[in-house]
Amino acid sequence: MDRLRGSAPPRRHDARTIAALTRNPGCGRRAVLDAAGVDKDLLARQIGFPAAFGQSRFAIVRGNVFEARVKADGGVDLLRMFHECLGIEPGGAAAGDEPVLVAGDPVPGETLAARHERTAAALRAATGTDRPVLITHPLLRLAVGGRDVHLEPDLVLVRPGGLCHVVEIKSFPVIDGQAEGEKVAAAAIQAAVYVLALRRLLGRPDTVSPDVVLVCPRDFSNAPLATRIDVRRQLLVLDHQLARLSAVDALVAELPPDLTFDLAPGPDGRPTRPAAELIAGLGRLDARYTPDCLAMCELAFRCRHEATGRTAALGASVREELGGVETVTEVLELAAGTRAPTADQAEAAERLRTTARMYAAGLAAGTRAPTALTAPASGSTAGPASGRAAGSAAEPAAGDRDPAP
Repeated sequence: MDRLRGSAPPRRHDARTIAALTRNPGCGRRAVLDAAGVDKDLLARQIGFPAAFGQSRFAIVRGNVFEARVKADGGVDLLRMFHECLGIEPGGAAAGDEPVLVAGDPVPGETLAARHERTAAALRAATGTDRPVLITHPLLRLAVGGRDVHLEPDLVLVRPGGLCHVVEIKSFPVIDGQAEGEKVAAAAIQAAVYVLALRRLLGRPDTVSPDVVLVCPRDFSNAPLATRIDVRRQLLVLDHQLARLSAVDALVAELPPDLTFDLAPGPDGRPTRPAAELIAGLGRLDARYTPDCLAMCELAFRCRHEATGRTAALGASVREELGGVETVTEVLELAAGTRAPTADQAEAAERLRTTARMYAAGLAAGTRAPTALTAPASGSTAGPASGRAAGSAAEPAAGDRDPAP
């Protein structure tokens, strides 16, 4: 892995990158580059395919300001929201108990291992109190592709009795009770990553609830709103797909020993390795491009360029429907009947020919339809049928009229 990455320090995984990995687990290219800690954003720029990817600095600042606003009163407002969205009283024996705040933020000079142990000690201590405990920025650990990745959720709520809830604070708004579906889905899979890491740290899955709390701004204000999300489905997918990533070492073992993506800078601060060499290296890593990659991978534009003319570029559903048919050219030839399908392509070829016949019939019907509305030729006598057809252009039939308001 060090050889693949070169002299640059490894890029750290976070919940976003793990979520992206698990959404496309068949992509060997991303699995290897992420396991090696290669800076994919810098790599994409060096080979001429930069991607407008990731959060803008303004979004990051807005998120930090909102998170500070949420935590400003020592967690009292958070406790009220947890009571409302979880449907339980997370407080202690007396209603309105203030939560115990435990800072899990890094301490100057502290190693990751020491900070992780401090998080584990704080979680153990929190289970023995009769008051709710909020641990801010705890450091968790999760094995991804055979290597440990350190993760940092926004908050962990420990209720009296020891049940834990992951809390995610996001800056996208909930307007009239609705948030953007894609952002909520991304937040849910990120929260599931934290739930899985927390369960493995504590060693007891039943001590970490699958109900996570998503805190977002309400409408167009900065007032926080808490929503409960059940991530059991995301946990099943995540656990299964992380198990499939355990064979990264096997992928690396098949690569040539001199392959490297070293992006060491020259005197001008730019990487010195030629783009052609990096592109050739990427060609040795099998990619599995889908349109979803554009929203979650820095190398998506390069992979899309490579996938030009291939059915994979049209999306997962198209690729699955056309199993065994790799290129758009093959699709068109099979649909036209000018190409003999292989045994693997027979079922897809039959569907393509049927679709082509239906499409041709629809086009033919569309070209004939206007003739029914053509006015009779000059001097001809219009019978009742032709009169109705001519009049229909000005006055639609009763069944075709718009309904009365």
